[in-house]
Amino acid sequence: MTGACAGVALTLAVAVLAAPAPPTDLPPCPLVFGHGGYPKSAGAKAKDAIRQPNVLRAVDDQWSWGADGVEADVQLTRRGAKAVMWHNRTTNGLTGPRQEIRETWWADGPGDLRDRRVARGPYAGEPVPTLREWLDHVRARGLVALLEIKKSAAPVLADPAYGPSAWREIVDPVVERQHAQPILVYSRDQWIKAKLADRLPGHLRGSAAKWTDGVAWDEPPPPWQLNAPRWQAVFDEAPTSVMTSHTPDYRAWLDGRCRRYSASSAVDAPAA
Repeated sequence: MTGACAGVALTLAVAVLAAPAPPTDLPPCPLVFGHGGYPKSAGAKAKDAIRQPNVLRAVDDQWSWGADGVEADVQLTRRGAKAVMWHNRTTNGLTGPRQEIRETWWADGPGDLRDRRVARGPYAGEPVPTLREWLDHVRARGLVALLEIKKSAAPVLADPAYGPSAWREIVDPVVERQHAQPILVYSRDQWIKAKLADRLPGHLRGSAAKWTDGVAWDEPPPPWQLNAPRWQAVFDEAPTSVMTSHTPDYRAWLDGRCRRYSASSAVDAPAA
């Protein structure tokens, strides 16, 4: 077991000791990773209410809703100078002019990312955190960090001039914290995934959580009840961890179906 995995095992053990003993005839609950949802229908970019747990207040909400971990997205600013937490490929949803994140400076020049704020949705007014800031906040909440390295970072990471320092912006924060908190990484880009296997092999776990929702997200969010058939089907597969955009409703749905903490955690095993 790695130091990161030992950290989550300790967290779960503490919770077991602090909570009343659950019924022993129930199966273990999967770890629940909170996700923010993103509209899929026409006009999605304009409708996106920025619900992803990329900003710190959203992490706080996921914690209060009973998440065990949070999934968020890593982007790189211009020349890979800073790893930041933002879902969209562009600054769509932030104050200021629309730009590609990878063409925007973190703290220099007009329209720098550090001085922008979320422009709409429940987290309006929140700044974009750096990867380091986000990881530290997730650790303070006792949550598992699940990082998606976005496809849009690939051109910067592959750049001969800026790639080495850009990779350090992603890898160093994880390595610096790996003995203090559980951190998992993945990417939907096959080239990035292969590089992560070389640089962070102990943290790469595929998607690390089985997607459990069955209804495409839109704004306003669909009623959670529409997802119940899919939730049951996935639950019957006994996954070690799941990801949902309906964290409080899913956690309530699990009540009575399983005991929340188990001896083994999803972080120690491949995704179900």
